[in-house]
Amino acid sequence: MLLHHSDCLEVLRTMPDFSVDAVVTDPPYGLAFMGKRWDYDVPSVEIWAECLRVLKPGGHLLAFAGTRTQHRMAVRIEDAGFEIRDMIAWVYGSGFPKSLDVSKAIDKAAGAEREVIGKSTNNITAPTTPEAQQWAGWGTALKPALEPITVARKPLASTVANNVLEHGTGALNVDGCRVEAGDLAALQKNWDRVQSQSQGIASTGLKAVDLSDRAPSGRWPANLIHDGSNEVVELFPQVKGQVGMKKEQGGFRFIAGDTESRQQFTQGAYDSGSAARFFYTAKASRADREDGNTHPTVKPTDLMRYLCRLVTPPCGIVLDPFMGSGSTGKAAMLEGFEFIGIERDADSYATAERRINRAAAIGHQPSLL
Repeated sequence: MLLHHSDCLEVLRTMPDFSVDAVVTDPPYGLAFMGKRWDYDVPSVEIWAECLRVLKPGGHLLAFAGTRTQHRMAVRIEDAGFEIRDMIAWVYGSGFPKSLDVSKAIDKAAGAEREVIGKSTNNITAPTTPEAQQWAGWGTALKPALEPITVARKPLASTVANNVLEHGTGALNVDGCRVEAGDLAALQKNWDRVQSQSQGIASTGLKAVDLSDRAPSGRWPANLIHDGSNEVVELFPQVKGQVGMKKEQGGFRFIAGDTESRQQFTQGAYDSGSAARFFYTAKASRADREDGNTHPTVKPTDLMRYLCRLVTPPCGIVLDPFMGSGSTGKAAMLEGFEFIGIERDADSYATAERRINRAAAIGHQPSLL
């Protein structure tokens, strides 16, 4: 572990060529977020070029971005010499729309007083002028619910096979990032009782269903991850091929890929049979942030662990040139990787140092994802 309280470009210039295995970072989005000076632009091509230089051939870069400035982030990463390989969408339900109420703006410009017709966080008012009435219900922004993550790779030295053998980089850890398709423990927890029609006996759990021969390694990692909130989960349909339940005459048929078993439950329901469950990672909780962490853009540790594991070879080195409060570093420690972090803001650096040192003391821990 090596932490730098300094400007990232200055530190990157001192690092040797081909010295890190992966770059996983949450850089400034160029949105002037909360008026913060550090967020007035996305990182320059020069910074990304230095990241390219210190990466081993075939090394991956994962960089979060904002939806409004993702194009600028990706173009600069590409202009630095990276290959854009994909984009992961991290979807969540807790965003709040920053939208102007057009009707209110029209009444305000006309100097018209609006009648209060209800109470909530802010007073609910009715439009006064005819023009405001015409534009009632119109706004200027959508609810934020997605952050894109650019997936880029440094050009390979030769073929993927040769590059992996020589440098340990160039591929994605697919099996290490699969999501369990047949999580019987979760099914047993959520279904109170299941009665097997074929055996005519009542039993707890789903012992009659064996998924091990159908999906031994789980689902292939997707370029979609979500936070598990109800409004996100509801967007996913329950479809055949996922683990779910289908009502039929005389009971329910439990579906798991090609495996079927006729069963009937007496109470309880397991409603995560939709595809949503294959892309889950929660948003950062208060406990995940840890005491004193007031950084405005903290990422959940489980998400960062998943991303580090996806692109970093065993015992590899993860670089984060925009360390913030240390979410990537904490994740890297828990995954058993080496870590290099750079942060110029004094308060953020102190928080990151504390969080990463705590994680380093805990050491490598099995991940829940």
